[in-house]
Amino acid sequence: MNRNVLLTITSLLSIVLLTFHLSEDIVRGFERGGPRNIIGVLMMVVWLYGTLVLAGRRSGYIIILVFSILGAGVPVIHMTGAGLVGGRIANSSRMLFWVWSLLTVQVTAIFSIILSALLLWSLPWKRAKVEER
Repeated sequence: MNRNVLLTITSLLSIVLLTFHLSEDIVRGFERGGPRNIIGVLMMVVWLYGTLVLAGRRSGYIIILVFSILGAGVPVIHMTGAGLVGGRIANSSRMLFWVWSLLTVQVTAIFSIILSALLLWSLPWKRAKVEER
């Protein structure tokens, strides 16, 4: 399968899983709902724009790379308990989907990091000179 198609699929999957995860955070009280969530939503919009509109371009690959790195860090922040959740989830009931979404976000984000890095590496970095007629 084409690497561009794989990157688009994994990036979209990461975005969808992050929206589920943010929703779960709000519902479970880990994150307060309201206007302050607009920052996360805007970040996902930029990621979505880079994935769909800038697909196959250097700028799209860079956007996907940066946001995939951030997405891969979300589970690390939650699981280490940096003031957020930490060990509270171990004894909680009905947390399977929340934890599953964290782990799958990390898997798809890391895969997107690898693909976007490979695609960036394969691009020519010098612009071809346009011949004038």
